[in-house]
Amino acid sequence: MKKITMQDVALKAGVSKSTVSQYINSRFEFMGVSTKHRVEAAIKELGYIPNHVAKSLKQKKTGTIGVIVANILHTFSTEIIRAIEDECERNGFHLFVCNADDQPEKERSYIDMLVAKQVDGLIIFPTNGNNDYYKQLKTAEFPIVFVDRVINEPIFPTLLLDNESASQIAVDQLAKKGRTKIGLVSTSIVQKVTPRIERIMGYKKALASHGLAIEEDWIVAEQREEIGSRLQRLWDSGNRPEAFFATNDLALIELLRFIKKNKLVIPENIGVIAIDDSPFLEMATTPISVIKQPTFEIGQNAADTLLQLISSKNFEEEYEERRYRPILVERESI
Repeated sequence: MKKITMQDVALKAGVSKSTVSQYINSRFEFMGVSTKHRVEAAIKELGYIPNHVAKSLKQKKTGTIGVIVANILHTFSTEIIRAIEDECERNGFHLFVCNADDQPEKERSYIDMLVAKQVDGLIIFPTNGNNDYYKQLKTAEFPIVFVDRVINEPIFPTLLLDNESASQIAVDQLAKKGRTKIGLVSTSIVQKVTPRIERIMGYKKALASHGLAIEEDWIVAEQREEIGSRLQRLWDSGNRPEAFFATNDLALIELLRFIKKNKLVIPENIGVIAIDDSPFLEMATTPISVIKQPTFEIGQNAADTLLQLISSKNFEEEYEERRYRPILVERESI
């Protein structure tokens, strides 16, 4: 891959090299908004790595790694971070943790910052939007491990749940209890986040395997703040599911909020099963059945894999995804 230079960015954006330099160093005082956007777009399209970042890639080990999570509000994320930290501590490494809020621009900014701080490697829950930058880092032989999400090309080791199997387990459990009208609640799929897409696909396949109808109106996949109102419209329509499968903990919280608002009783009025566990689910008035992810195993394996990459610098062209088996925890909600 040809090394992208500041001059390449300047030509692409139609500006001077000094303007690109000003942008990289966050000197925007005399830069027009349209110029700023052109430079930003050129950097992103070309996958340019600033010199200060490129230089830091060649420095000696610092005993630190960076973790960039997509959304730190998920219990899944915090448990994996804890497992990574434990494993790094055992091996004499320290952690920087950053939250990208599912924003590619924020993720890239954190990557730049962490690499400039000379971390020895990164564990990333990748967003959709920085694929070219990932390739540049791969070319520079910078150690990275992906967790929870896949990108178009398997250029780094990737560890995640067998999401379709998790959905199959959820639907199997509801069907076993005689539930034939099964809805799904998810956070938004606009950004094509791997687990959300795969869990919805798995849900549809599982319904088909039981000969159950797939009602598109029963699939509620919205921004978190919109889930409640969307569920309410569905409920008020009269075409109601008998049970819901919540594909993550944040979707489940909004589902339970809706259930409480409508004074519904679990499981008498509505069955519930979800992916991801939390202590409060076991202690709820009606304990909620869940499909757990082996978060501590994933976190430990992610840290081990990264530390091996840091030590060996032995990069493969492509990596197979490592999928983990979901774990059913049966309670009283279905």
